[in-house]
Amino acid sequence: MTQKEIIAHTVNYVKETLKDAEGGHDWFHIERVYKNSLLILKEEEADAFTVELGALLHDIADSKFHGGDETVGPKKAREFLESLGVDKSVIDHVENIIKYISFKGGNTKQNFRSPELNIVQDADRLDAIGAIGIARAFNYGGFKDRGLYDPAIEPKLNMTKEEYKKSTAPTINHFYEKLLLLKDRMNTESGKKIAEGRHNFMKQYLEQFYSEWNGKL
Repeated sequence: MTQKEIIAHTVNYVKETLKDAEGGHDWFHIERVYKNSLLILKEEEADAFTVELGALLHDIADSKFHGGDETVGPKKAREFLESLGVDKSVIDHVENIIKYISFKGGNTKQNFRSPELNIVQDADRLDAIGAIGIARAFNYGGFKDRGLYDPAIEPKLNMTKEEYKKSTAPTINHFYEKLLLLKDRMNTESGKKIAEGRHNFMKQYLEQFYSEWNGKL
């Protein structure tokens, strides 16, 4: 099977697997991350095949929707790629991309790094900020029955991984606990450039939000 055929099979597999997924983590999220990865790949040195597979499979079984179990995604991706006869070294690499891509409370310590992970991680983070990032945040907040905003509940910065995973804070807090932090955690020069504009858009949105909340506009 050629690399092109493997990518095509992977696209179909992801579409089918995520057909009933929550709106911020569905096929369209995967597709945007895939496109972001290809965009960044134009200016970065990395193995394109690994980047494409990593982007397509990075959220094949997000732990948020599997009781917090972080082993499901990597295992599912490995089994699928093995069924296609993908080279073991590529499978190992994709598995590591899935394991280490997530923000999880901003913990910057990682036991694995590669140009391919850098690209897919940036692509995923870009989809978490800007106009789409805002939409995804409120979509997920609604999915989890969280409030929009509560002035009495302060954002918690520097949360542990477990605190971050268990947080039930209003959606606006998520901007300070994650979204506004991502610009300075981009890996690639391309990612940093794109993130700048999306970051500024979120800041403008928050200004408008607070003005409306306080009856000023």
